[in-house]
Amino acid sequence: MSVLGDLRVVAVHPGFRRLFAVRLVSQTGDGMFQVGLATLFFFAPERMTTATGVATAFAVLLLPFTVVGPWAGVLLDRWRRRQVLLVGNAVRVVLTLVLAALLAGVGVGPAVYVLTLVTLSVNRFLLSALSAGLPRVVPRDQLLMANSITPTLGAAAAGVGGALGFVGGLVAPEGPAHDAVVLVGAAVVFAVASALALRLGPDQLGPTHRAAGDELWAKLREVAAGLGAGARHLVGRRTPAMALGVMTAHRFVYGVVFIASILISRNLLADPRDSAAGLATFGLVLGVTAIGFAAAVVLTPLAHERLEPEQWIVVCLSVGAASQLLLAVTVERTAVLVGAALLGLAAQGTKIAVDTIVQRDTDDDFRGRAFGLYDVLYNAAFVGAAALAAAVLPDTGWSRPAFVALAVAYVVTAVALRAGVRRVALERARGPRPGAHPPA
Repeated sequence: MSVLGDLRVVAVHPGFRRLFAVRLVSQTGDGMFQVGLATLFFFAPERMTTATGVATAFAVLLLPFTVVGPWAGVLLDRWRRRQVLLVGNAVRVVLTLVLAALLAGVGVGPAVYVLTLVTLSVNRFLLSALSAGLPRVVPRDQLLMANSITPTLGAAAAGVGGALGFVGGLVAPEGPAHDAVVLVGAAVVFAVASALALRLGPDQLGPTHRAAGDELWAKLREVAAGLGAGARHLVGRRTPAMALGVMTAHRFVYGVVFIASILISRNLLADPRDSAAGLATFGLVLGVTAIGFAAAVVLTPLAHERLEPEQWIVVCLSVGAASQLLLAVTVERTAVLVGAALLGLAAQGTKIAVDTIVQRDTDDDFRGRAFGLYDVLYNAAFVGAAALAAAVLPDTGWSRPAFVALAVAYVVTAVALRAGVRRVALERARGPRPGAHPPA
């Protein structure tokens, strides 16, 4: 079934349409925001020529997101998630306008960097809320379908926002106010997303039970205990914990490959002295990866008709292993592009299935914490990958032993998942363990 066909199936639910509208508009603003901060791209690939430089930039970018995860999980299980979307986007309006004023009046400085990271952290919080609320607006048997289209179309909306920001930048005056004009446009889009959240019922996205007042603040002081309870719940349910373990391992491997791709594009497939050519090559690699993402959106629902999500993950991990073996053999441009497409398919197919398992098998009262933990593991794995890449990758980005090791890591993860699924099936056949939580 096509993406549009899948969208027609889930769009019959009014709650989904309203939540999806918030996602599309919010992520359009994300794209504009990123373009508006073009002068801040000390993370920009064309400026990085060493493995250590690339790895350090990504670690700096992602560490704040990792810290947000625990707080997001506790709040998403106690605050009305509709209010999170409403207030979170409103907060981004204020932060973005302050950033625009600073860029126009003061220029780039420490305050701009701090506010940028805070704003991006709020964005991660909102994405967790969107994921945690999705099972409340679509039937359980359509979750995989919804998960296959919402992040992909959301990413497309971010691309549209980036294009709008680029066009806005062309007509904006040169000078300190240039990026500020685009940021003001992003703030307007965030305001629209905040207003669209009002179309959802106050309690429509859950959670089922929520705290207020003193109880909420007491719970915030117990973040560690809350996350511990969430982790124990996921482990007791078995399948969500296994899914998160798979995503962590996959994200780690993907992070190493992503950094290697920047270096290969910059230093092997282009003249290292020509940063523009290196950036163009890396843009081509990202474009081919996006084709792999799109293929996963089409293939995952089709696979779901014949395979369980856990089985589809094993297939995707096998595709990921093949992509790394290809790069271990050769680093020619065609091989890099084919490997990028295969990795995109593996990455998005795995993510869709993992999202579905976590949503399907986690109680609503723990779902926010589950996605909070998901966010922590997702970003921490990339930070760990950055550290490994800095240690093992040459500045050219290509190392045959490294790519062979990454392929082996994919295979080991797939084998471990299959063994875990079989173990759970045997336990269910024998009956529930004392104190264990049955699957939702």
